[in-house]
This record gives sequence, C-alpha cells and structure tokens, in this order.
Amino acid sequence: METETMKEVGKICIPGMRLSSSDKGHLAGPGTYELKGYIYSMLTGVLKTEEDEERKATRICVVSPRTPSVLPVTGDIVTAKVTVVNSRQVNCIILCVGPSPLVRPYRGILKKEDIKFTDKDRIDPYKCFRPGDIILARVLPMTEIHWYHLSTAENELGVVIATAEGSPQGISMVPISWSEMQCPKTLAKEPRKVARVIPENINQALFPVDSKEPQKENGIGNK
Repeated sequence: METETMKEVGKICIPGMRLSSSDKGHLAGPGTYELKGYIYSMLTGVLKTEEDEERKATRICVVSPRTPSVLPVTGDIVTAKVTVVNSRQVNCIILCVGPSPLVRPYRGILKKEDIKFTDKDRIDPYKCFRPGDIILARVLPMTEIHWYHLSTAENELGVVIATAEGSPQGISMVPISWSEMQCPKTLAKEPRKVARVIPENINQALFPVDSKEPQKENGIGNK
C-alpha cells in the first residue's frame, strides 16, 4: 500500500476527505472511518490527533461543534435495538456505547456470518434475533460510511432483552439456554442468540435487565 502523509492537524475536513493511511501507526478515531487502507473524515470539522499508548499509535479524529460526545469506535461494545431481520443480515440502531447513551442513534448492520463463531453457513438470523430485541454487539472496522458493522460472535454478546410474541407488554423473556428464551407469564419459548450479560456494558437506566444470566444448574454450559 502506498503510504500517505497525514493531513495537517487543525485542518478543516469535510465528509469523505482522505486524511491518512491506515497502518500500525495510524488508527481511525471518532469522526472518521477506515476504508481500503485509508482513513477518511465522516464529519465536517477540525482534524485532531490522540496518542494511543496501549497500541503505540496515533488516533486520527475529526471534531465538530455538532459531534456527539460519544461515537462508536472499532472494538467498542454497543447496545442496539433490532429493527429488521432477513435471511442474510440483521439491521439495528445503535443507542449506547458501553454505558453511555448516544446523542442520536446510528445505523448498524449485523451480517449472518458475524452472528456466531461456529456453523456460520447454517445460521438462521430469524432463530437468533427478532425486531425489537435489545442486543449487545461489538463494533467491527467500517467498510461503509453510512453503517456500523457489528458482531455478536462472542459468548458475552447477543440478545439481552426480548419480548415473546403475544406476551404482555413490558414482560421480558428470561434465558433458559444459550439459544432459547421464555416468557415467565405465558411460558412461550422463542429461539435467540442469548448473551452472557456484561452489566457494565449496558445502560441500566435505559434498559433495566431484570433477568439473570443463564446458570449452569439450568443445564447451560459454554456455547
């Protein structure tokens, strides 16, 4: 890949402007996205940099007066609400990054092959998610400017809040296995890709989780 000198810090950027090569020394930060080996601006704003001590690299950022205080970044765990499910992918809106709510929601997409680590060819998205489900997912590197690509392949990620079809409003299902949830009132069961809930990664004020994570005494082991 041909290297490219990073644009001058403090420079005014517009959406789609190429800012730097994406390599070991340069990472895409808030207000930017990575595509085909380069880092681009997602916003109209000012170019800034941050030093990532852990990864020994410079994080490229674009800051705008309209920039939300929090933006999803590659590797973040986000809380999202499922809007559409089809045979190839799951569409959702991202509402929180970790415990922090976003100023406005962002669109996320969860491809079939990113739902689980195993049996990727045989996964049926309809048996993992339903519209209205609240899920935890990890942000993958961006490949499109208008969508955040997500993954629920880890055991800790997946559905955390769901309501069965026909269940009373406000009654959340409880997990009875890593692939099934049940309404405590109607006893209706539905398939889901159940998350091993990480409390610090879900905003309890917006999405109170009444149910506990699946327990081994219920016959649930590792996925």
